[in-house]
Amino acid sequence: MHIVMIAPFGIRPKGTLLARMLPLAQALQRRSHQVFIAAPPVQNPEDAGNCVDYEGVMVAHTHNPRWPGPLAILEQSRSLLHLALAKRPDLIHLFKPKGYGGLAALEAKRRHPDIPLVVDTDDWEGWGGWNDLLPYPRSAKLLFAWQERNLPRRADAVTVVSRTLESLVWSFGVPPERVFYLPNGMGEVKREQLERRRQPPTILLYTRFWEFDLHDVIAALVGIHHTRPDVRLVVVGRGERGEEQEMLDLAAQAGIGAMIDYRGWLQPSEIPYILAGADVALVPLQDTLINRARGLAKLLELMSAGLPIVASEVGQTNEYLEHERSGLLCAPGNPEAMASAILRLLGDAELRTRLGAGARQRATHFAWDNLALTAEAAYAQAMR
Repeated sequence: MHIVMIAPFGIRPKGTLLARMLPLAQALQRRSHQVFIAAPPVQNPEDAGNCVDYEGVMVAHTHNPRWPGPLAILEQSRSLLHLALAKRPDLIHLFKPKGYGGLAALEAKRRHPDIPLVVDTDDWEGWGGWNDLLPYPRSAKLLFAWQERNLPRRADAVTVVSRTLESLVWSFGVPPERVFYLPNGMGEVKREQLERRRQPPTILLYTRFWEFDLHDVIAALVGIHHTRPDVRLVVVGRGERGEEQEMLDLAAQAGIGAMIDYRGWLQPSEIPYILAGADVALVPLQDTLINRARGLAKLLELMSAGLPIVASEVGQTNEYLEHERSGLLCAPGNPEAMASAILRLLGDAELRTRLGAGARQRATHFAWDNLALTAEAAYAQAMR
């Protein structure tokens, strides 16, 4: 098949294109399909107009808009549409039912009802989701909430990253036979990610901060520090609203500021070294709609590196991790349980080894070459 994927934003810095679309497209290419990705250069204007080959998959960014405001929205949506239709696709796969891509897909469906449309959803975008977290204009929030519900209904098939999103799409009135569970996956694991380096006992928190309650995490760290003052926490990532600074301030007030080694955003090439230096990975999550709906790509990255993981039992953590076999799950909002699980791992090297190996083995079940079969099933349904 000739497949065109429409992205919500560019190749960086956010993950939908790089961590979901591109590896799926490459897996489909290995199965003899031809896949082309059209992307607007949202947040990466320096890539505007570029067309780059990523191991056989062409990723083309539209040009930056020439006008501001509503005209820019119209221009970007039309540019995506023209880029997609120029490839004469057998099928269009839209990723995220929102924004420029969502408008382009609607117009493609109107002009060419004979071209099947598959819609992928990998986050909850509307009320209770990203609409609440990001300062979009109200008009944009209303549009995104409408797109999120209506595009799946108009699609010939829908792919979803989580069981929660599967249920939500069913609630929109989309028949279950047109909805396909397509979780995030992993590619080949590089060996150097599994080689540990000697250093003080280290917990890794790889995060965007909004996923958890800062006070709960600080409370857990205080409990850990009281028992094991030699332990440090390496933090990788940055918040949407400066939450990283709030965390550092709270840690200083609690007397554990020296425990935290904050690294901020790192280049992808630096991440393996951070993973190699960690003894335990921490994945705290609040029990919210947005967390239940997420695909948790970072969790899979930690698993594939063979790290023993302590995670809150929310949403996809139950799909990816098996308690006591490939990780330790604890109730959300319970810092004492989180601290206890981490201390248990830090004090038991054999358990760390067993759970790390279990996590890596479990991650192989989510290889993109396997998940490509689900995408093909969705495409077959759409072609009907």
